[in-house]
Amino acid sequence: MPAIINQRMCAQIEGDFVVFLIGMRINHWWKVSQWGPVIMAFPKMIRELETHPELGYLGGFSGGFSNPNVNVQYWRSFEHLENYARSKTSVHLPAWQHFNKHIKQNGAVGIWHETYLVKAGQYETIYHHLPPHGLGKATTLIPASGHLESARGRIQSS
Repeated sequence: MPAIINQRMCAQIEGDFVVFLIGMRINHWWKVSQWGPVIMAFPKMIRELETHPELGYLGGFSGGFSNPNVNVQYWRSFEHLENYARSKTSVHLPAWQHFNKHIKQNGAVGIWHETYLVKAGQYETIYHHLPPHGLGKATTLIPASGHLESARGRIQSS
């Protein structure tokens, strides 16, 4: 288990980045054969992304088990995200094609995503008494001291 950092920290990242939220909702629990493949494909994609940093995935986390669920991801750029989604050599494309061919029309499972392009300096974070988390885990953590003690100071410094 990662060590808890017992001081106020904030995330620091150079340049623009992307926040990508993705999730699914099981609409028909009894149709495991329909939603099961969607669930099983996701960990394979994350493993692929984590072992290939050149793909532009910075990190992310799951919001836990809920229906619908959410996975928060941080990407270096929209181009990296789009290239991964459409790459013929990625784990994602076959899973996406399978969904579109076999599952999309039956409604057993719904999928969703939201993409946010974050310009350099247009974000603010704080973490206190936590192991590295969120954007701070995906990038660099620095002490939230001096002018970084307030949200206004952090947003103006990022």
